[in-house]
Amino acid sequence: MLTNLYAKYKPFYADNLRLALPIVVSQLGHTLVHLADSIIVGHFAGTIQLAAVSLVNSLFMLVLVLGLGISYGLTPLIAQENGRKNYYECGKLLSNSLVINIITSIILYIFVHFGTLLAIDHIGQSPEVVAYAKPYLGYLAISILPLMIFQTFKQFAEGLGFTKQAMFVSIWGNLLNIILGIIFVKGMFGIAPMGVKGVGLSTLIDRSLMAIAMSTYVLRSKYFKEYTKSFRIGLIDKVRTLKIAKIGTPVALQYSFEISAFSGAAILIGTIGAIEQAAHQVAINLASVTYMMASGIASAATIKTGNNFGKKHFSDLRKSAIASYHVTLLFMTVTALLFILANNFLPYIYTEDTAVITIAAQLLIIAGFFQLFDGTQVVGLGVLRGIGDVNIPTLITFIAYWIIGIPLGYVLGIQLGFGVNGIWYGLTFGLLTASTLLFFRFQNKTKVLIEKA
Repeated sequence: MLTNLYAKYKPFYADNLRLALPIVVSQLGHTLVHLADSIIVGHFAGTIQLAAVSLVNSLFMLVLVLGLGISYGLTPLIAQENGRKNYYECGKLLSNSLVINIITSIILYIFVHFGTLLAIDHIGQSPEVVAYAKPYLGYLAISILPLMIFQTFKQFAEGLGFTKQAMFVSIWGNLLNIILGIIFVKGMFGIAPMGVKGVGLSTLIDRSLMAIAMSTYVLRSKYFKEYTKSFRIGLIDKVRTLKIAKIGTPVALQYSFEISAFSGAAILIGTIGAIEQAAHQVAINLASVTYMMASGIASAATIKTGNNFGKKHFSDLRKSAIASYHVTLLFMTVTALLFILANNFLPYIYTEDTAVITIAAQLLIIAGFFQLFDGTQVVGLGVLRGIGDVNIPTLITFIAYWIIGIPLGYVLGIQLGFGVNGIWYGLTFGLLTASTLLFFRFQNKTKVLIEKA
């Protein structure tokens, strides 16, 4: 049976992986920035400053995914128009997306600077942790603008199937972030030790250079000349803005509902203690790595789905989507086993504090169990996004994480006394709910497309 299944989907496995692997690396870049920050601070600055990184990353990830979600609205539209060979429209969409993303970055910066930085004093966190958190968050807020410019050109190129350049930019950007982070945090080459502020500054520099590199590549490369003839900086119109917003806004909400649930969990855990919060940061960082890799597969599924949708190849659309589910399930099974079997060793990547390591090891076992649900729910969202189905999936994510996941985590973790583990049990059940409902939605929508063809 497995042989027949493999033979049926083999061409789609190869095609999807060829497109997905570079996206996986570039998607992973967003998480690796925060992972590197955590490792550097954990080893060179101590547990309190690691807890500050945990608090900031939990809050900033909500802002980050809002921006990323808005930028993702471009990709399925580009894939669909490319499938129709409407190259002129691709350039117009790029122009509008750039303006939308710059405006979004300004709004998000204002939100962080005048909202989050003030609110951080009033959410029950340790004053010592908050003192370290504020300057780090300030640097991350400024980095939103170059990040969104990078995302604009990255999503445009990936929508056309050009995925390797963003991968290379992300790799070099992350290497630079690590080198600068160590220099700034430790204080090397005559620079005074900056502590947690150092990783914030290195992130800002890294994202600025990535924006320059990616935009230069798209606007000057011969591969995009046919597509960028109609591109104009500052050009925006109502029709295309609404097209991008109708996809980008629900996608932003989808990501924000999930990430904000984990951010909410971090805040709940912070009321328990700094050690528990640092342990949560260790475990969630590792889980975020695998999530972003699955998200890369989901992004490739969006592109392939959108392209097949534009061509009206609905049977191939469904087979390609199912192949993406298979690949994700296999990958997340491997990572689940890694988390469970190596749970006592992986936390040492971040810290040598035995109290933090003990709690983080317990959380990694729970993370191992929710890997399959996390992977399949993000692929489900990616496939549905490719056919323009974003509103009902957005409602599903809200129900899964904020009607079920967080309330259940609060009851188990705080009210019933299961602590940090109980909060993670609630998140696991939320992921299970999302993955199941999104798969049923995918089954229904794709069968209808085939029947109508």
